[in-house]
Amino acid sequence: MRNRKPWLVLLLVAVAGLLLFVWRLGMTGLVDETPPLFAASAKAMAETGDWLTPRVNGLPRYDKPPLVYWLMGLGYALPAQDLWNPFGTWASRLPSALSSIGLMLLMALTLLRRPQGQPDGAQQAVTAMAAALAFALSPLVLLWSRISVSDALFSGLLSAALLLFWWRYAGLCRWWVPWLVLGLAVLAKGPVAVVLAGLTALLFALLQRDLPGLWALWRPWRGLALTAAVALPWYVLELLVEGQPYWDSFFGYHNLQRFTGVVNNHLQPWWFFFPVLVVASLPFTPLLLAGLVGALRLQPAPPEQSLQRFAACWLLAVFVFFTAAATKLPSYWIPATPAAGLLIALAAQNLRPGWRSAVLRGSTLALVGVLTAGLAAGNLWVPLINEPEMPTLPSALLASGALTRASLCFGVGGVAALLLWWGPSSARRGWLLVQQLGMGAFVVTALVPMVELGDRLRQLPIRRMASLALEQQWPQEPLAMVGILKPSLHYYTQQVVVYEGVQPNGPLNLNDRLAKEQRRGQQPSPASPGASVLVVIDGNTATLPHWRGVPHQRLGTIGLYELWRVPRPALNQWSKDLAERAGLAPDWQEPRPERY
Repeated sequence: MRNRKPWLVLLLVAVAGLLLFVWRLGMTGLVDETPPLFAASAKAMAETGDWLTPRVNGLPRYDKPPLVYWLMGLGYALPAQDLWNPFGTWASRLPSALSSIGLMLLMALTLLRRPQGQPDGAQQAVTAMAAALAFALSPLVLLWSRISVSDALFSGLLSAALLLFWWRYAGLCRWWVPWLVLGLAVLAKGPVAVVLAGLTALLFALLQRDLPGLWALWRPWRGLALTAAVALPWYVLELLVEGQPYWDSFFGYHNLQRFTGVVNNHLQPWWFFFPVLVVASLPFTPLLLAGLVGALRLQPAPPEQSLQRFAACWLLAVFVFFTAAATKLPSYWIPATPAAGLLIALAAQNLRPGWRSAVLRGSTLALVGVLTAGLAAGNLWVPLINEPEMPTLPSALLASGALTRASLCFGVGGVAALLLWWGPSSARRGWLLVQQLGMGAFVVTALVPMVELGDRLRQLPIRRMASLALEQQWPQEPLAMVGILKPSLHYYTQQVVVYEGVQPNGPLNLNDRLAKEQRRGQQPSPASPGASVLVVIDGNTATLPHWRGVPHQRLGTIGLYELWRVPRPALNQWSKDLAERAGLAPDWQEPRPERY
C-alpha cells in the first residue's frame, strides 16, 4: 500500500534534519585543526576571485578537489558577513549540513516510492522516517555534518549516486542520473568515489546473479564518460596550471600513498573498522547486524524489493576498501552510514513476534539503558577527563547540566519505546521512532550546548588572541605561532602565519623562514635593527629551554596563549648561539606535506 501523504513524511524529515544539523550552526567558531584550512581556502577564493586552486596561508592546498571550496566560497561571497556570519561558520558549515539533510530526504523518498516488503501506509511512513534518522543520528554523522570539512558533502553525493543506481534498477530514473551525481562526488573528494561505487555495483550484481541485466541498465561505459565529463575538466586545468606539485600531492600523496602507506601517523590495526561499525550505529547496532545478516541470506530479490541487499553490498564495499587501506580514520566510515540507516530501519520493520525479535528489541533498549546510566553517572567519570587545552572542562561540563538533560532524553525515549513494545500491535511499529526522537531531543538540548561550551573553553581564547595580535601588530610585522598550532589564527587574522612546533630547532626554523621563505602574502625580510616578529606561544612551550631564552616583550596573555614581540636581531643571535651550542640546524625546507 502506498503512503498517500509522502509530502508530510518528507516535511517531517526535513524539519528533523534542520534541527539536527542547522540549529545554532553558526553560533560557534571554527574547530581546529582541519576545518579552518577549508574555511580559509574557500574565503580566499571568494576574496581573490581565483576559483581554480584552493590556497591557505599563502600556499596551494592540493589535498581535496574544489567542490566543497566552491560551495563554501559562495557563502563567503555574500555581503554583510559581519552581521550573519560573524564566526565564519555559517558559510563554511552549511554545505555539510545541507548535504546530510538532502540525503535524509532522498533515503526517505526511496522507501516511500519503493517500499520494501508489504507494509501498510503507516508502517511505510515510519520506516522511511526511521531510516533517515538512523543515518542522521549516527555519532559520526552528527559530528561531521556540523563542521567545515568535505566528508559530509562527499558522503552525501556518493550515497545519492548509489541510491540513484538502485533507483535505476528499480525503474525510477534514467540511466544517466546517477552517473551525473557520481561526477560531482569525484569533484568533492576524488576518484575514490568511482572505486566505491564500482565495488558496490560488483558485489550487488554477483549476489543478485544479474550482472548482464545490471550492465545493460547502468550502461557503465557511457556512464563513466559522463562522470568524466563532469569531473575531469577541473583536474586537467589544475594539472596544466599547477603541474607536477599538484600531481605529486593530490594523486601521489593524498590518494595513492594514503591507501598503500600510513600517513600522519594514522596507523590502525586491520580490524579497526569492526569497532567503528559498532560505535557508529549505537544504540541500534543489533538491528544493523540483523539487517546485514538477513540481507546476505536472502535469495535474489525482484529489483523493486532488493534495497536491503543493495544496502548490505554498499556497506560491505566501504568496509572492504578502507580495511584494505593502510591509512585508517573514523571519518572514512561516513559513506557507509546511510547504508547502515537503511539496514536498521528495514530490520526493525521486518521484526515479527518471536524470541529473535525480543532479543533484538531487548538488546537495543539495553544499550539505551547503558547510555542513560552512563550519562547519569557523569559525576563519576567526568572528573577523570584531562584535556590540557581545556583544564576547566570537567567542572564546567558538570555545572552545565547537559549530561543530566542527555540522560533524561535517552531514558524517556527508552521508556517510551518499551511501553510501545508492550502495547498493542498497531503501536509497536513506532518503538524505534520514539527512541530516535528522544535522541534528537538529546542533540538539541544537550549535545549542541556541550559543543558551545567546548567552543568557549577551547576556541574563544584563540579568537581573542587573534584580535589582540591585530591590535598590537606594527605595519609589515610578520606573525608566527609556535607550540600548539592553530590554523584558525590564520583564518581570524586573515594573514600568513608562520607555524613552528615544539622541536628544539624551532627558533632556527622561524629565524630562517622569516629571512628566506616566500609565499603569497609574505616576502623574505632581513633581521635589520628595529624589525620584529609577533609570536603566539602557549604557556608550556614558552617554558622549554630553546624558547624560554628568546628575548621578547610579552604583550598579553589569554588562556593558554601568550603574545610576544621578538626583535629580529635578537632572534637571529639566539638562533646562532643555539646552533653552536646544541649543534642544531634549520630543517624547514624538508618536505612536510601537511604543513599549515
